[in-house]
Amino acid sequence: MDISRYLITLPYFALYFASAIILLAIFVTIYTLLTPQHEWTLIRNGNTAASLSLGGALLGFVLPLGSVIVNSLSLVDMLVWGGVALIVQLLVFSMLRLLLPQLPARITNNETAAGGISAAFSLGIGVLNAACMTY
Repeated sequence: MDISRYLITLPYFALYFASAIILLAIFVTIYTLLTPQHEWTLIRNGNTAASLSLGGALLGFVLPLGSVIVNSLSLVDMLVWGGVALIVQLLVFSMLRLLLPQLPARITNNETAAGGISAAFSLGIGVLNAACMTY
């Protein structure tokens, strides 16, 4: 059995995976800069609400990004639609802040209900975002 024929597409895997990790890093960086609370500091200090909120946002982005990767026609296609997914998920927290103006303060105060609803909205919109990115 010649394993090399199975690994012929390994460079494409590596390219898509590295690109996805870079997009994820960009998303997390922008997200944490846009939110008024300091997620990483809060999480290091044991803030469950911040962990739920950031974790939900991360998963809410990864879901459509995975859909984009599966359905993309090329790396450029994946990067463009990954950018769209990124923008949509960044808008989720902004819209949620309009509905719940005290959300950042409540997350900072470790109110798990605030972190949970933030995560639920991020995941819910992420699922819808992923479903819309199948073509």
